[in-house]
Amino acid sequence: MSTADRNAESLRSYYRWHARFYDLTRWAFLFGRNQLVRTVATRVPSPSRILEIGCGTGKNLLELARAFPEARITGLDLSADMLARARIKTAAEADRIDLLHRPYDSRVAAEGDEFDLIVISYALSMINPGFDEVVSLCRQDLGENGCIAVVDFHETRWDWFRRWMGVNHVRMEGQILERLEQRFTPLVRKIGSGYGGLWNYVTFVGS
Repeated sequence: MSTADRNAESLRSYYRWHARFYDLTRWAFLFGRNQLVRTVATRVPSPSRILEIGCGTGKNLLELARAFPEARITGLDLSADMLARARIKTAAEADRIDLLHRPYDSRVAAEGDEFDLIVISYALSMINPGFDEVVSLCRQDLGENGCIAVVDFHETRWDWFRRWMGVNHVRMEGQILERLEQRFTPLVRKIGSGYGGLWNYVTFVGS
């Protein structure tokens, strides 16, 4: 089993437990998720096809469905437990929200039918190794004028907190913003602060 496969299996195991209380707890520290959708709505006014990588329990899928009522939306996640909750949450929009149970290790869009918008919320920091391959693959899955929108942990100055987040599968060393800026032209680039500077998070929209 490769390192990437071991990491994917570890994440499945992690979310098998955390899916039970994910929505009850993550609001307290996954900052910027709601704002990301509002920001995207001002930059990508009418996407017809949207992909969310790491859609989890479907929170963002519903927000995207409300913001873009004409869009066809695909949510992808490697955790069956998280997707089970997403399926319930998005049932009212099932006619235009598709859910895929798979890792993002190959293209989703067919040639000529690429996405207008790809959203990734607090997932890239947990794909280690492999986040850089995900970013590169997003470029292939986006149409010519498509955009990527990301919110995620950025970095912390505290070694003990970095180690603790590593126990929870999160790498926060500034690596995500660096790679996004290499692959995409920034439209929005914002660094926010969590709990008085304990950590920073990044919001990025690029084309």
